[in-house]
Amino acid sequence: MKVITACPLDCPDSCSLEVTVELGKIVDIDAAPVGEQANPLTAGWICKKVKHHAMRVYSKERIMTPLIRSGAKGSGQFRSATWDEAMSLVAGKISSAISEYGPDSVLPYLYNSSSARIDKKRLMPHLFERLGCPEIEHTICAGTSAAAWERVFGDMLSSDPMDLVHSKLIVVWGANPGASNTHLQPIIAQAKKDGAVVVVIDPRRISAADRADLHIALRPGTDVVFGYAVARWINEHNRVDINFVAQHVTGAEQFLLAANEWTLERASEICGVSVADIERFAELVTTIKPATLRVGLGMERNRNGGSAYLAAFGMWALTGNFGTLGSGIYGSTSGGFPNSVLAQWPQGVARPPQKKLNMNRVGRVLRGESGAWHVPAKVLVIQGANPAVTAVDQQGMLEGLANEDVFVVLHEQVMTDTAMLADVVLPATTHFEIHDVVGSYGAYVVQENRRVIEPVGESRSNGELAEALAVALGFSADEFDASRQAIETLVGESMCGTTPVRPEGGTIQFRDVFPSLNDQRMRIWELNSDMPGPQYEQLVDDAHPLTLLTPATSFTINSMFGDTLPPPAVLKLHPTDASMHGVVTGETVTMFNDRATISVEVEVDASMRQGVCAMPKGLWRRSITSGLTANAFVPDTFSDLADGACFNDARVQIKKLATK
Repeated sequence: MKVITACPLDCPDSCSLEVTVELGKIVDIDAAPVGEQANPLTAGWICKKVKHHAMRVYSKERIMTPLIRSGAKGSGQFRSATWDEAMSLVAGKISSAISEYGPDSVLPYLYNSSSARIDKKRLMPHLFERLGCPEIEHTICAGTSAAAWERVFGDMLSSDPMDLVHSKLIVVWGANPGASNTHLQPIIAQAKKDGAVVVVIDPRRISAADRADLHIALRPGTDVVFGYAVARWINEHNRVDINFVAQHVTGAEQFLLAANEWTLERASEICGVSVADIERFAELVTTIKPATLRVGLGMERNRNGGSAYLAAFGMWALTGNFGTLGSGIYGSTSGGFPNSVLAQWPQGVARPPQKKLNMNRVGRVLRGESGAWHVPAKVLVIQGANPAVTAVDQQGMLEGLANEDVFVVLHEQVMTDTAMLADVVLPATTHFEIHDVVGSYGAYVVQENRRVIEPVGESRSNGELAEALAVALGFSADEFDASRQAIETLVGESMCGTTPVRPEGGTIQFRDVFPSLNDQRMRIWELNSDMPGPQYEQLVDDAHPLTLLTPATSFTINSMFGDTLPPPAVLKLHPTDASMHGVVTGETVTMFNDRATISVEVEVDASMRQGVCAMPKGLWRRSITSGLTANAFVPDTFSDLADGACFNDARVQIKKLATK
C-alpha cells in the first residue's frame, strides 16, 4: 500500500511524500509522484534525511512506553511505567510547584518537533496558558529575522520561490540551499541556465557559491556594514530608484545619512572583502532586473543580526527591485497560511497574565542563577526539542537539566541527550503516526499529513499528551478534544491536497501584496525606536581569534537524525589557519574559549574563509569524545533585535594536541 502524505520537519521545503507500507510497517519513503504532489518544490525527489526517516521510526532507541527515572540523572537508568502512573506523577509535580511557588515555576519548553501544524501548536501551549505558566519565546531561531521583517514590511507576504525562475539576478544571502533548502537549487539552476546572474553572500564557499557568478565571503557579523556600503555606493552613483522610493519607502533619507559613514574602503576592511567585489555587487543589483533577494537565517545568528536584515532590506528598497515577476525578497512564506490553529478559550474564564522567558536564558533559570528568574524553576516540560545539544551555553543548559531540584519531563521519540537527563520520558509519535496539516515556510502550499501507520508502542501525539495531562490536572476533557475537528475543518476547507495557498505568480510584492504599515509603505528607518536603524557593533576577542560557525548540513535537521545519520564530527579550518597552527587533516586539536574546552579532529577545507572555523550543527554528545558540541562555546547573549541567539558570536582558539 502506498500513502501520499507530507513532511512537516523543520525545513522550508515541506516535501510531498509517497510512503510504502507492508503489513503495517513502513518499507520505503520516496517523493510523491509529480502528478499527485501538492508541493511543486518537491519535483519528484526528496533529501536523504527523509528518505531514511524509517530508521528513526523503528530505531532500537525508540521510546516504547513511559519511562520514570530509577537512577541518578544522566545515568540512563529508567523503569517502564503506565501512562496513568506517568500522568499522575507529572500532574502532581506541576500542581505542587504551582501551589508552593506559583505558575512561573513551571516552564513549558515547546518547540517544532516532527509533528505537523495542529499537533504542535494547538493544545500544549493552550494547557500551559490555562495554568498561567510563562511562555518560553522561540528566540534561538527565526525570531530576529521575523522581527526585522515585521518592522520593515508588517505582515506583507514573501515572494514566491517558484517565481525565481523568472529572475535575472538572484542574491542568496545567509542561506545554504545545499543543506537546508535543497529544492531551491534546481530552480536557481534553471534561472541561471536561462541567463540569470547568481550571487552568494556567505562566509563559507558553500555548494551554491561554487555555481555562482560572484561569491562574497563576509566576515561573520559584518552583513550590516556591507549593506550600508552598497547603499552609499548606490546613492553616490545616482542609482537610487527615485520613483519607487518616493511611492513606497519611508525613512530613505535617514537610512542614507547613516550609510554615509561606510565608505567602500572602510567596509572592505571591516567585512574582509575587496572594494572591487562591493562595487561589482552594487553594479549588479542596480542594473539587472528583475532581481530577487533570498535572505536566510544565517544572517541573524550574531549580535548584529537584526541590523543585517534591516540593512539588506533598506539597500534593496533603494534598488526598486519589486513589482514584477521574478523580483522582490524571498524570506518565510509561513504568513500565507491564514487559518487559526489556536485552541478555543473557554467562555467566562479570564486569561491569566503570562510572563515571557527568553529561550536563550533557560539554562540560567534551571541552574538557579541569581536574578535569572523571579521564582525557582521546579518543573520543566520539554516537547519537540533537544536542548541538551541545541541550546546556547550548552554547559549551562546541561547543569540546569541535571539540577535535582528541577523535575524534567520530556515528550520524545528516541533517547536523545536530553532524555538521558529527564525524570520522566514520554513516548511521542512521529508524523507518520498522526493525521494533521502541514504548512510550509518555504512555499505557498498546505498539505494533508495522512496517518501512514499506527502509533509505535504506546506513543502519543502532542495533542493526546496535552489532553491526558489536562485531565490529570483537573480540566475538562471536552476542552482538550478539539484538535481532530480542527484538522478536519482545515482539510475540508480545501487548504490541502493540490490547492496552493496562493496562486502561482500571486505574491508579487508591491503589485499584488503590500506592507501592512501606514500607507502600505515599507519602513527602513524607525524614528521612535531605541534602534532607529541598522547599527554595527564589533566583537573583539584577541585571545580567541577564530569565529566558530555551526552550519546546517545535509545529514540532520537541527539535532534530528543526529543518532541515525550523524555528520562527521570534525572542525573545518582554512588551509592558512591550519598551517599557522601546524595541523593537517586527521590531526586532533584542543579547541577552547572561556566557556568550554574540547578535543576534536581537524579537516582542512579551502571552502572556509580565513579566520573562520566550523563544526556541524546537530551533533549529539555521543559524537564528540569530550561530550560537548559546538554550542558549548556559544554565549547566551542577545542579538540587537528580538533578543535572538548569537551562535556565530562564538570565538575560539585552537592548539595542536596529537597526531594520529
